[in-house]
Amino acid sequence: MTITTAGKQRLDKWIWFARVVKTRALAAKLVSDGHVRVNAQRVDTPAKPVGPGDVLTIALDSRVLVLRIVAAGARRGPFSEACLLFEDLAEDGRRGD
Repeated sequence: MTITTAGKQRLDKWIWFARVVKTRALAAKLVSDGHVRVNAQRVDTPAKPVGPGDVLTIALDSRVLVLRIVAAGARRGPFSEACLLFEDLAEDGRRGD
């Protein structure tokens, strides 16, 4: 497993590495269709560079994810490895319910 906390990575590639969607093509389409925000700014370019500290808001069919990027990935590994790439900010808000 190779995870780097420095540097930038393409948005679509990071979304795919984090296992938000099944294919990189779906990640690119999600971004191109305007369903992704980076630091509260709508993005429609899959090649937008993102890195540690950036906050992504991703609107999926059934839910909205709010993820803070902790690291850039080097490969699309298992779920346990993908979880190390981000901090789920929406999860913190549900704990008080």
